[in-house]
Amino acid sequence: MYRFTQDCLIGVEEIDKEHQELFRIVNDVEELLANDIKEDKYDAVVKLLRELQDYSEYHFRHEEEYMKKIGHPELELQKKQHGEFAAKMSELDAIVGNRQEHELLDELMHYLVTWLFRHIIGSDMMIGKMPPLQEWEEKETYTYSAQYSTGITFIDDEHKELFRIIGEVHRAIVHDYVHDKYDEIVRLLEELKNYTKFHFGDEEEYMKAIHYEGLEAQKKAHDAFISRLEEMDLEYVDDNQQKTLEELLEFLVGWLVNHILHMDKKIGS
Repeated sequence: MYRFTQDCLIGVEEIDKEHQELFRIVNDVEELLANDIKEDKYDAVVKLLRELQDYSEYHFRHEEEYMKKIGHPELELQKKQHGEFAAKMSELDAIVGNRQEHELLDELMHYLVTWLFRHIIGSDMMIGKMPPLQEWEEKETYTYSAQYSTGITFIDDEHKELFRIIGEVHRAIVHDYVHDKYDEIVRLLEELKNYTKFHFGDEEEYMKAIHYEGLEAQKKAHDAFISRLEEMDLEYVDDNQQKTLEELLEFLVGWLVNHILHMDKKIGS
């Protein structure tokens, strides 16, 4: 059974309730998959797929409306991810009669668990927690400060390095005299991917060594962050260089600050 834990709470009550309902449907899929007594599962599979399609459509619409209302900078990315999920459900719905029910349920279960945890922890977690770029610049929250200390020296040092890279992203934004920033953006993305993989590996090894109970939630959050960087469309980046840098800065600061304050600081305590 997949439990909706505090690590999955984004802090927006209605959206959290809808995520809990999605977890319930995921557990219904798992229960049907594990049911060895029921031989013919066709009708049950079709019913679950219809329920997933209908409820996810309702939830995504509600979530996007909320994001639009608060001016959330990740709205377009969310729409893309929601569209990909809907397309996958339609694909499975179209082939339900041509596949063994158990095989189809197994594929559905794997996709749901992977997508749902990654989407909630990697994308939805930022809803309502990312002020506009102007507020970040005024507060200069792209610099490391004592409030981010976990009390674990090597983790704090690595967080400082991540904030240093974020500072480079900010400098790239304000350097208006540089017309073509594509190469710099690609360099920063590569540096971010390489360093975060190193840092997350270090952090996870430490959590494993101390038998930290939140390790699995941390791994899911880390994977989602890396995926977010790896999914960036370089053609879009080239055509929208300044906008990409601003979106990247908002994402980096919002995700890192939230992750350190709400997840990493628990490691030290």
